Amino acid sequence: MSLPTQSSRADPLEDYDLSRPLNSKVGLRQGLAAYGDAHFSLFLRKAFIKAAGYGEDALTRPVIGIINTGSGFNPCHANVPQLIEAVKRGVQLNGGLPIEFPTISLHESFSSPTSMYLRNLMSMDTEEMIKAQPLDACIMIGGCDKTVPAQLMGGISANKPVLPLVTGPMMPGSHRGTRIGACTDCRNNWAAYRAGVMDIEDIAAINDELAPTSGTCGVMGTASTMACIAAALGLMPLRGASAPAVSATRLRVAEETGKNAVAAVSDEYRPQTILTKESFLNAITVLQAIGGSTNAVVHIMAIVNRHPDVAGTITLDTFDEIGKKTPLVVDLKPSGDGYMTDFHNAGGMTALLQTLRPLLFLSARTITGQSLGEVLDASSPHDFPYSREIIRPLSNPLYPRSSIVVLRGNLAPGGAVIKASASKDRRLLSHAGAAVVFSDTADLARRIDDPKLKVTADSVLVLKGIGPIGHPGMPEAGLINIPRKLGAMGVQDMLRLSDGRMSGTAGGTIVLHISPESVMADSVYGVVRDGDIIRCDVENRLIQLDVPDEEIVRRIADRKSANSTKHATGKKRGYRGLYERSVNQAEHGVDFDFLTAAGPS
Repeated sequence: MSLPTQSSRADPLEDYDLSRPLNSKVGLRQGLAAYGDAHFSLFLRKAFIKAAGYGEDALTRPVIGIINTGSGFNPCHANVPQLIEAVKRGVQLNGGLPIEFPTISLHESFSSPTSMYLRNLMSMDTEEMIKAQPLDACIMIGGCDKTVPAQLMGGISANKPVLPLVTGPMMPGSHRGTRIGACTDCRNNWAAYRAGVMDIEDIAAINDELAPTSGTCGVMGTASTMACIAAALGLMPLRGASAPAVSATRLRVAEETGKNAVAAVSDEYRPQTILTKESFLNAITVLQAIGGSTNAVVHIMAIVNRHPDVAGTITLDTFDEIGKKTPLVVDLKPSGDGYMTDFHNAGGMTALLQTLRPLLFLSARTITGQSLGEVLDASSPHDFPYSREIIRPLSNPLYPRSSIVVLRGNLAPGGAVIKASASKDRRLLSHAGAAVVFSDTADLARRIDDPKLKVTADSVLVLKGIGPIGHPGMPEAGLINIPRKLGAMGVQDMLRLSDGRMSGTAGGTIVLHISPESVMADSVYGVVRDGDIIRCDVENRLIQLDVPDEEIVRRIADRKSANSTKHATGKKRGYRGLYERSVNQAEHGVDFDFLTAAGPS
């Protein structure tokens, strides 16, 4: 947009002319508080803007909101102050007025019971603050796992131009000459410690090096996955997905985002206009190609279902259809060996999208006004040996297809997901075994390491009660620990099932997001018993309870008659009550029904 010159700006006294209508849609004159008198509303706003030290000139500038998610409880966002300064510089150099404001901040390790429980609350905070305040565009600074999806959900619903800016991944640490980093190496080394392979001094020393800098987990976990998704959607600079949190590049990306935000002040750049079905299909293609977090399936479904023109056109089956023709080409933990710094140095999202060109919808629009194809045409392919090691060509993938697979069967009629590429024992991708059932996380903690637990390496570990409602918040407890007595025997992987989630940094043969969850009255998963044979066949997309149908019907009827599935959500107060009364199931994104584009059912 063209900014008014000093000579063309209106006389400030005109704001007090009661004969003139106030109809500005840009800058601080928009969205006035409802006092019943627009001129008085503007009169008050100008008074308080002046209290903040702004002059009359500020009223004529496009306002770029900057969401500040800095928090002492969020070390992943420790660089937010520096990012804000760089963003402001980019906004001001291009004629805009940057104004920062806070929203909720969520960190995985500092949110009880889980940050997923609060993701929807953050999305509501984001949406309402964007709509309530006089913003022409908004830069949403996020990073840690649930912050970026919450901001995308809220930003799409608010439908003002929004530009994500992620805090960036941390650098890897080192232990005895070996690189380590949060949080795949957290889990691998903890498993070794539990199995008695590592002593207490080593695990303590490793703890010092797992997160050596600020930033998000340095592997292809949920945070890095969602950063790549945001870039694939066309909402931020491609190198912004991978530049390290502590790098100068990260600050330059922030400055560029400020510039882009001023240029995006137009109805043409609203997310419901820019984002199309093809945008999301590109994002899902990237998810499969990077071996991204299974959490992204839930988040993408929640984001999709906020968009009135796309909701209903993409389902879990879409992820599977795309997976069948998309190989895993990025060699990063937990599916591979590298770290996000390797991905960035190999060309990051630019190199990846150049590799994936034949699989992408190149006409999809971006926040700069260019199509994705035009963005890629302006960049050079990263064709050098290091890049080809980290970002494999389509002809030489790390995994041939379907990194993330959608399973169905009588155990999960609503669907379930498994990251097949992260399986540590590929034989388990086609496996049948007797169930060892844990009713909830407390039962799991109490019995998993009991020497008397009746379990073998061929057993199927089943954890109930960690679905969207059951816990609540669908915790990342799906990575069930290998029973200690089996770990001591060298067992490193088992088929494990849950109605919850696992960290994107985790690996193993683990079926997640089983729907409907176990607390639902008609859930087949809720009536699985010890000794039942469970069959998983990833190639045929099957997860099956091998129990006669009539027995399953009888068990469900017995549950209902015993009222054992009653979940008294109606009597719970506050956010907990709102959450349990309104949250939908995993295949719909675990969003609140009243926040979706379709509205409450």
